[in-house]
Amino acid sequence: MTTSSSPYFTTTADADSTVAVVRVAGDLDYESCHAFVRATELLLAERRETGPPLSALRLDFAELGGIDSMGLSALLMVRRRTDAAGVSLYLDERPICLERLLEITDTLDHLTAPCVADDAGEADEQRPGTG
Repeated sequence: MTTSSSPYFTTTADADSTVAVVRVAGDLDYESCHAFVRATELLLAERRETGPPLSALRLDFAELGGIDSMGLSALLMVRRRTDAAGVSLYLDERPICLERLLEITDTLDHLTAPCVADDAGEADEQRPGTG
């Protein structure tokens, strides 16, 4: 599955039996954040319907060009979606621009921390992230 919102942004998803990898290329910003969130939502929904369910979603940022506050907001939304689905979230191959944004906003630990049960009791296992 490949989605594109501009010539400067693409997502490509691959999944094996329980782990999906979404490769992000280009700038994750105001113009592309909705396409990014939508691509991950569709992937999670598709796997819920067709199974087997995912245990992990790995976001590969090796080709990330840049990220702004809307891109960070999109990452936080993806974290909410993976928590609701009981899927571990990993942020792989983080370039300096992403590392700096996560450091300045102090959001790395939140994005990669183990999940705690929500009020509905859905994601009731603790799960590791990457730091």
